[in-house]
Amino acid sequence: MNNEELKAFLDDKAEQYNSVEFIATDPISIPHQFSSPKDIEISAFLIAIIAWGNRKAILKSGEKILKIMDYSPFDFIVNHSPSDLKACDGFVHRTFNATDLKFFFQRLQQLYQTYGSLEDFLTLKHKTGQLQLTLHHFKQSFFNMPHEKRTEKHLSDPLKNSAAKRLNMLLRWFVRKDNNGVDFGIWKQIKPYELSCPLDVHSGRVARKLGLLNRQQTDAKAVKELDNKLRQLDPEDPAKYDFALFGLGVFEQF
Repeated sequence: MNNEELKAFLDDKAEQYNSVEFIATDPISIPHQFSSPKDIEISAFLIAIIAWGNRKAILKSGEKILKIMDYSPFDFIVNHSPSDLKACDGFVHRTFNATDLKFFFQRLQQLYQTYGSLEDFLTLKHKTGQLQLTLHHFKQSFFNMPHEKRTEKHLSDPLKNSAAKRLNMLLRWFVRKDNNGVDFGIWKQIKPYELSCPLDVHSGRVARKLGLLNRQQTDAKAVKELDNKLRQLDPEDPAKYDFALFGLGVFEQF
């Protein structure tokens, strides 16, 4: 396919899979249980952090986290006491365990008490066009309180050549806004044209088949290469093609 044909093909696939019909089996279904921006922000962040592996297992673990928070994420985060964290004991999702979950709860409490929202904290050092650098600063600042060293692995760092798939996915949820009812569009300080397409082994495989990506490693350099190609197709909303690459890979075994 030439560029025009490729754009038409991917636009069609993005529209097909950017649909509420696919929410139920996706991690984004967890924050879609809420209407308050603060509840959406917190539940989305926590489910994105554990969003790797079997999708049914991710959703099951997500529901466990919601239960620990008594299905009131913002109220729990800002008001929980150390004794409330006992409810985390025994929690495990792959390598993310109770120790990690307690730290995330405690750190989020500090952030909301100090900054008022995750958006305001993450965008403290954000400069337009440097979103991956923003994610690097976010990770550095997020762990600016006592923690177990092992917990750091649950936030990726693009400057260490990570594709940071889960963080880029989270930003897509928060920043993109259209009429399809999937992404929330509740963040305003980052613009859709700045977003990177979340990249993992599955979307990378589809991107390579389509000639969008040559690099074989799934890393930050591959994200940058894919960014350049997708921005040629739609400079205002390049991350919408996440729906196309994901749908082609998961539902069509492209």
